[in-house]
Order: sequence, then structure tokens, then C-alpha cells
Amino acid sequence: MTDTAVIHLAMQAMVVAAKLCAPILLTSLLVGFGISLFQAATQIQEFTLSFVPKILAVGIAIVVSGHWMLITLVDFTHQLFRSLPGLISGG
Repeated sequence: MTDTAVIHLAMQAMVVAAKLCAPILLTSLLVGFGISLFQAATQIQEFTLSFVPKILAVGIAIVVSGHWMLITLVDFTHQLFRSLPGLISGG
């Protein structure tokens, strides 16, 4: 297994990880930003006001994008298993 193959494999894994995290992180970021604007405008500084909507939005994002996330992860795993003989032999 060459260093180029290891770097390529690590890069693919990081791209897949970024794709899988994106829906959850972006949803949390957008909801958090909206709640922060609301809190700044109304000067209501309640912890649950920012926590509960984020949890609900992230839960909805997981339900909506969970199927796509699972397919992406399974496809990457299948690709990895198919490439294992070539990686082990060094070809």
C-alpha cells in the first residue's frame, strides 16, 4: 500500500464525513443564528429558547436526510471493500 493510496483513501473518508455532517451542522447553524437574532432583538436570554428549537430542527434534519446519509455511507463502504484487494496487493 503506497502513501498515495493512503492519502487518497483518507481524503475520500474526510469528504464522505463532511457530506454526512453537513445537513445536521448547517441546520443547527441556521436555527441557532435565527434564534440568536430573535434573542438579540427581544433581549430574552433563555437557554431553553435556543436549545429546544435546535434539537427539534436537528431531529427533523436527521429524519429528512437520514436515508441519503445511509446510502452515502453504504456506497463508500462498498467502494472501500471492493478496493481492498488492490490496496493490499499494492496495485
